[in-house]
Amino acid sequence: MAEITASLVKELREKTGAGMMDCKKALGETAGDVEAAIDWLRKKGLAAAAKKAGRVAAEGLVGIAAAGNKGVAVEVNAETDFVARNDQFQGFVSAVAAVALDKGADIEAIKTAACPGTDKNVADQLTHLIATIGENMSLRRAVRLEVSAGVVASYVHTSIAPGLGKIGCLVALESTGNADRLAEVGKQIAMHVAAANPQFLDPSVVDTSALDREKAVLTEQAQASGKPAAVIEKMVEGRIRKYYEEVCLTEQVYVIDQENKISKVVENLAKELGTPVKLTGFARFALGEGIEKEVSDFAAEVAAQAGTKSAG
Repeated sequence: MAEITASLVKELREKTGAGMMDCKKALGETAGDVEAAIDWLRKKGLAAAAKKAGRVAAEGLVGIAAAGNKGVAVEVNAETDFVARNDQFQGFVSAVAAVALDKGADIEAIKTAACPGTDKNVADQLTHLIATIGENMSLRRAVRLEVSAGVVASYVHTSIAPGLGKIGCLVALESTGNADRLAEVGKQIAMHVAAANPQFLDPSVVDTSALDREKAVLTEQAQASGKPAAVIEKMVEGRIRKYYEEVCLTEQVYVIDQENKISKVVENLAKELGTPVKLTGFARFALGEGIEKEVSDFAAEVAAQAGTKSAG
C-alpha cells in the first residue's frame, strides 16, 4: 500500500475542500491515488464544500456560553436563515462556543481543537457540515471575557435554542460580592447592551480618531452660530458629553429604568453588596453585521434576460 504522506493529504484538501480526516481516508481507500481519491470524495458528497466557498454567508447563528467568571460569544455564518433552524448546525455552533470557552477566542486555535461529539476537529466538522447541508459556512469570529473574581453574564436576544440566536451579549462584572446577584444585574446590563448597542466601554477608551472626527464636525457646526470662541468651546464640550452618552456603555441611560446611567447602576449594586463592583468589559455580536450581502433585483434580472433574448 502506498504511503499516505502529509503532502498528499494537503494536495487533496486543496483540490476538494474536504476535511483532513476525510482526505486521509480517501487516499487510504484508493492506495494514494489523488485523482481516484477525488472521485471517492465526490461519490461520498464530501468534495462539494470547495464549490460553495465563494458564496456569501451572512446568515447563521451567534452562540453564547458562560461559566462563572468567563464567557464567550461566537458567530458561525451560513447562506440562508433556514440553516439556523437545522439541528446539526445548532449543535455545531454550541460545540464551537464550548471550545472557545476552553481554548479562547483565537479562531485558528478553535479550528484545530477537537469538536465535541465528533471524531473531527472543528475545521473538519465545519467542512463536513458544508458538504452535508449544502451551503457555504464559516466560523467568522469569537470573543472571550474573563474576570479574576466575579461573573461574566450573558444574554441572547430572540434565542431559537439555549445560547443561540441573532444577537448575543456578554457583560463582565469584577467583584467578590454575591455571584447570583452579580449574574442577575449582569444579565440586565447585557439586555441593555443588546438594545442600546454601545461602541465603547467608557470615555477613556473611545477611539481617538472617532473622537477627533466628532469634534471637528461639532466645532464646525458650532462656529456656524457666529458665537464667540469661548462660547463655541463650551458648546462643543457639551456636545461631546452627549456623544459619550450615545456611544459609551457607562454613560448610557439604562434602558430598563430609563433614569440612571449604567455607571450609576453598577455603583448602586456595589452599595447593595457592600463590596466594590467594576464593569470591566462587554461584547455584542449581531449576526452578519459588517458582511456585505448580495442584493438581487429579480425583476431587473428577468428584464435583462428578456432584453438579451430579444436582441439575439
